[in-house]
Amino acid sequence: MPTTSKRDYYEILGVSKNADEKDIKKAYRREAMKHHPDRNPDDPAAESKFKEASEAYEVLTDARKRAAYDQYGHAGVDPSMGGGGFGGGNFSDIFGDVFGDIFGGGGGRGRGGPQRGSDLRYTLDISLENAVKGTTVEIRVPSLSSCEVCDGSGAKKGSSAATCGTCGGAGQVRMQQGFFQVQQTCPTCRGRGKTITDPCGACRGQGRVEKTKTLSVKVPPGVDTGDRIRLSGEGEAGPEGGPPGDLFVQMSVRQHPIFERDGKDLFCEVPITFVDAALGGDLDVPTLDGRVKLKIPPETQTGKLFRLRGKGVKPVRGGSVGDLLCRVVVETPVKLNKEQKALLEELRSSLGDVGNAQSPRQTSWFEGVKNFFDELKP
Repeated sequence: MPTTSKRDYYEILGVSKNADEKDIKKAYRREAMKHHPDRNPDDPAAESKFKEASEAYEVLTDARKRAAYDQYGHAGVDPSMGGGGFGGGNFSDIFGDVFGDIFGGGGGRGRGGPQRGSDLRYTLDISLENAVKGTTVEIRVPSLSSCEVCDGSGAKKGSSAATCGTCGGAGQVRMQQGFFQVQQTCPTCRGRGKTITDPCGACRGQGRVEKTKTLSVKVPPGVDTGDRIRLSGEGEAGPEGGPPGDLFVQMSVRQHPIFERDGKDLFCEVPITFVDAALGGDLDVPTLDGRVKLKIPPETQTGKLFRLRGKGVKPVRGGSVGDLLCRVVVETPVKLNKEQKALLEELRSSLGDVGNAQSPRQTSWFEGVKNFFDELKP
């Protein structure tokens, strides 16, 4: 059966073979940011590329594994061939070490401390009015919370977890594979370093239980679709009493029946009669602050934009307030009675044939058509 060859680790990260650890870490950070599954939810290949980069980083930042890889290639770090191996790909620890402050530690176990809980994401659907003016909403979020009965320890009240006899509390065991010594997660305690002999009945030894909590979210004025609000410590509780993750509330602004938003500006279409377009007039137009008067000058054409300054959106990150742009659309009257039709016929007769000064665009268009056909003649 043919096998698929792995890509070169240096090629995956885009570094040379003499790159130092700082360059490798920088390259991994770039590739991980680019291919992280959370940033590419619609790309099925992103996760495999992210894992590939993480595997390369794990090998090239370990002096022993890198030496074996440089000498023997993938065979030097492949468990099936006696090498060190990647150990199943525990990417969260690597990702947390590299990105720490950006992604809240990546959910990995901190040095000398319990594992941090996972971050959560909640999509908040809000109206355009609330997005522009700001609001406070309550949301219900299901998550894993620390068990109150055992205080997150997982052990029955009155008892405690015991040090794992297999790994001695280290959470890792060393195994000899061929010429190499491999460090792997302890199969008994699964990396915790402790075992629970008398588990808590409420959480069944997990230290966490599923709960739905109600949170109040203050949405600042000016947010837009894609903006996120971070609620520190409102994510999932960490195992074994570890610190909780964060909750990221992502904004999704609903489509508005009148207005469209583009950054800090708002757009709307304003239908007017052809009489108002020809003679001019005053028109009430809506804004998010109420109605305002819009003066339509005589001889206004379809597509004319009127700018109402300061009637747009104040950006959430600061800056001047945007404008409201009103696009005029001249509407043709329908369901005319006989008298109205007669008046229009009279108007048409008074305007005369195409080519008069009352229809400059029509005159220009017909002249262009005439020139086009003249050029086609042999």
